[in-house]
Amino acid sequence: MLRLKRFFLIATAIVLFCSGKAGAQTGTDTLRLSLDQCIAIALNENPSIHVADMEVERMDYSKKETLGQLLPTLAFGASYNRTLAKQTMYMNMNRFGGSTGDGSTDEASKSSSSSSGGGIKVGLDNSYSVGFNLSMPVIAPQLWKTLDLTDSRILETIERSRQSRLQMVNQVKNAYYLLLLARDSYRTIMESYEMAKFTADLYAKQFSLGAASQYDVLRTEVAMKNVEPELTQGMIAIKQARLQLLILMGMEASVEFEPTTSLEQYEKSMYEEVLSIDRNISQNAQLRMLDIQKRQLGDALDVQKRSLYPTLSLTANYNWTSMNDGTPFKGLRWSPYSMIGLTLSVPLFEGGQRYSRIKQAEIQLNEMDWQRSDLVRTLNMQTDLAVENIHLNVKQIGTCALSIKQAETAHSIMKQSFEIGAASYLDLRDSELALTRSRLAYYQAIYNYLVAGSDLELLLGNAPIESYKL
Repeated sequence: MLRLKRFFLIATAIVLFCSGKAGAQTGTDTLRLSLDQCIAIALNENPSIHVADMEVERMDYSKKETLGQLLPTLAFGASYNRTLAKQTMYMNMNRFGGSTGDGSTDEASKSSSSSSGGGIKVGLDNSYSVGFNLSMPVIAPQLWKTLDLTDSRILETIERSRQSRLQMVNQVKNAYYLLLLARDSYRTIMESYEMAKFTADLYAKQFSLGAASQYDVLRTEVAMKNVEPELTQGMIAIKQARLQLLILMGMEASVEFEPTTSLEQYEKSMYEEVLSIDRNISQNAQLRMLDIQKRQLGDALDVQKRSLYPTLSLTANYNWTSMNDGTPFKGLRWSPYSMIGLTLSVPLFEGGQRYSRIKQAEIQLNEMDWQRSDLVRTLNMQTDLAVENIHLNVKQIGTCALSIKQAETAHSIMKQSFEIGAASYLDLRDSELALTRSRLAYYQAIYNYLVAGSDLELLLGNAPIESYKL
């Protein structure tokens, strides 16, 4: 419910801001949304877009985490130890010249050693230590290069977010075009149904007056009934297309809206668009992602090479210590203790592991070059094929437009002939079906052209994402 209210606030702002372009609402509960407005709502409300943006934010914190490794680390610690069995210290007094001429000193030493059990107990019962420990890398080449690797990963995440937006624009466009196709097709079938219903009613009146046979009545009613399943399918197609578009926009299924245009209006600008098709593949999402991954491999290779460099770190601590006998918290005497030092680490030999990792990274870089050349060749072929399909669709639209004019003229002639009795109902019905098929083929050709253009835009990655704003 909250999401529905949120949408209505956004949609109301859209209608007020773009009322000159989008038109007024068709009713109190139905909104009229253009294609650009649908794309803007989808880019702001679709959950997959929010997830992609959150991934970019997460990678930004990952970089800050790596940067924090270059800063000093300060920790506070405290410890308490209770001695269960004290250490025994032994001393050899003979090494200090304790012997006299008559051997009296030796006898005294033996007697003393015997009485003490052969050693001296050292240490106290309780020991405490409280203090601060500081550490900071001073020279860390491998860690410094890791920052560049983190930047590459952030670029990859940003490109994935951009790719998600390109795909969303493509999906919304195709869904919007499908809704237009379903609406125009339904309207065309409805016109055919109304004509069949009018003819069936006409024959029913003539039959009541004795001017038509029962066979004519049955034949026209059957023709009318045969169109009704197509109407039902058309209504289902409209509902499905509208629901698909609502899902992409992150809206509730209960929201009612109507498009502001029709397929026929796109024919006016298609020739200009065909002449200005851009074949540049540099913005292709796959190609950009491959280049970023290649940069990542290059940074990873540099990280492995810098693992051969020595590192230097600074350590410092300031502690207070205390020791006593008997009761743990009685007679404590705290003594400060501090130190500062440097630790140098020079890698010498690891069994060839670093060399193997470097070679693996170099091979991956070479593999990436081959993959990129193959991808460029594939993208160029796909672009040529997509452009060719667009040109064929434009020709088909022109052919279908001419076919509609001819079908309309033929139907008009046949209708006049039927009214004066110069043509049969079968002839009239054939002209109606021919006109209906021509219109459906025309709308299908425009839809194919629009979808082909949208797919080419996704392939080239040149959709104006930044222009779709609420």
